[in-house]
Amino acid sequence: MAGKVMHAVQYDSYGSRAAGLKHVEVPVPTPKKDEVLLKVEATSINPIDWKIQKGMLRPLLPTKFPFIPTIDVGGGVVEVGSNVKSFKAGDKVVAMLNALNGGGLAEYAVANESLTVSRPVEVSAAEGAGLVIAGLTALQALVNAAEVKLEGTGQQKNILVTAASGGVGHYAVQLAKLVIHCTEGIPWSTFEPNLSSSGKVIDITPGVSAMWTFAVKKLTFSKKQLVLLVLIPKKENLELIVELVKEGKLKTVIDSKFPLSKAEDAWSKSSDGHATGKIVVEP
Repeated sequence: MAGKVMHAVQYDSYGSRAAGLKHVEVPVPTPKKDEVLLKVEATSINPIDWKIQKGMLRPLLPTKFPFIPTIDVGGGVVEVGSNVKSFKAGDKVVAMLNALNGGGLAEYAVANESLTVSRPVEVSAAEGAGLVIAGLTALQALVNAAEVKLEGTGQQKNILVTAASGGVGHYAVQLAKLVIHCTEGIPWSTFEPNLSSSGKVIDITPGVSAMWTFAVKKLTFSKKQLVLLVLIPKKENLELIVELVKEGKLKTVIDSKFPLSKAEDAWSKSSDGHATGKIVVEP
């Protein structure tokens, strides 16, 4: 699709929230040898997206301006790179875009084959787009950090999920059926008196205070632990949660949908923090 242009939404500086988003016409990206070009059918906004715009990850992200945000997408394959073997034009997929490049708030985006999975007909583009960061974070919090066996084997565990109506929280509740701490601003001291002797708080939004508590608990060999979760995206994990949605064992709760032309409204709703489930933009 060399030479063609597309509608996209980008920002060119830190700050300004939704007012900083600009609607532009930019060239359709060209996939590299290990990438697929997608027609974006849906993308979801995560809190990390507007936090990056706010400057909370500077100077790491964005790597450059202007920047097209969001990395969770559901769509269809339009073109594949020379080394891509698993997909062909016309395939329906769910993908996690490269966090350094972003690109989801656009009509087309490129994704690496290694973080692109097939999307069955039972899973809509919006459901798939809502899954990626939130679903993977919930899965890894439960399986890796809390050591929960999703198949029901192993020791039974008591699980508390805070901010359970949010993006990560609503998946964690379903996958769990320890403590998974999905909200911000609640200190360790709130949880510690209520933990069992070997209880864990798994913090998916760690700040400086949480990092200090984590270090102290490790150094003092405390049985009560604060676990800091850093998402490590894996294709097999993404395939698993897509399959769970297909089988009806996991559901993406969609708070609201917006067209790309109203991306600012979706951005504002996410940054206001009052969504129940996922906020989806459909180009």
